[in-house]
Amino acid sequence: MSASDVFHLGLTHSDLRGATLAIVPGDPQRVEKIARLMDEPEPLASHREFTSWRACVAGKTVIVCSTGIGGPSTSIAVEELAQLGIRTFLRVGTTGAIQPDIPVGDVLVTTAAVRLDGASLHFAPMEYPAVADFDCTTALVSAARRLGAGVHIGVTASSDTFYPGQERYDTFSGRVVNRFKGSMREWQAMGVMNYEMESATLLTMCATQGLRAGMVAGVIVNRTQQEIPDEGIMRQTESAAVSIVVAAARLLLA
Repeated sequence: MSASDVFHLGLTHSDLRGATLAIVPGDPQRVEKIARLMDEPEPLASHREFTSWRACVAGKTVIVCSTGIGGPSTSIAVEELAQLGIRTFLRVGTTGAIQPDIPVGDVLVTTAAVRLDGASLHFAPMEYPAVADFDCTTALVSAARRLGAGVHIGVTASSDTFYPGQERYDTFSGRVVNRFKGSMREWQAMGVMNYEMESATLLTMCATQGLRAGMVAGVIVNRTQQEIPDEGIMRQTESAAVSIVVAAARLLLA
């Protein structure tokens, strides 16, 4: 393989074979699983948290690339994929719901994100909304419904931290700063569906630069009931979310 054309991903323009759509999970271990749901899956590179494969949907090339956890890492993957020609990003992940009526095993399609991160501020001031692309959102919702998934559509709270920013007290210190004390109750009252750690950066970054982005997440725990997910349900939910994002890619590339 020739030298990389970008700083971190270890990829060249020729590796992408003209791909304009990327599926971006957080976990590197999900990349191969996603790629193997498509035609002609082939590994490309792996460096730090960034693992990438190439595959085909409806005769068109798709890149699958992990972003790692959180906004800063996600911004690197998105920036470098955009430099290589990607214009549409479909994020797939897992999440904890905070509305009591959202069952574990359902999927959430994010229309916009509460910007509890810092990385998105490097792309736009806080007044700018972190919004998903309409066509990406529509494709994800359509795919979820066609596959028979329970789907919820709405706003996500996107935090830089897993523990204090999501108001978890089961930590080493047990301390949450005043800014986040009672915050989960406030988000619940505003109809926010869930917490996760990447959408604010992804959606702000793409919306401000003429890129398209959408996001689907499988619910592996409902935090109004418990904090630790069941491993079996988590695997099933992850598989459902992955199938949905591949089906959505097919719709967008049709």
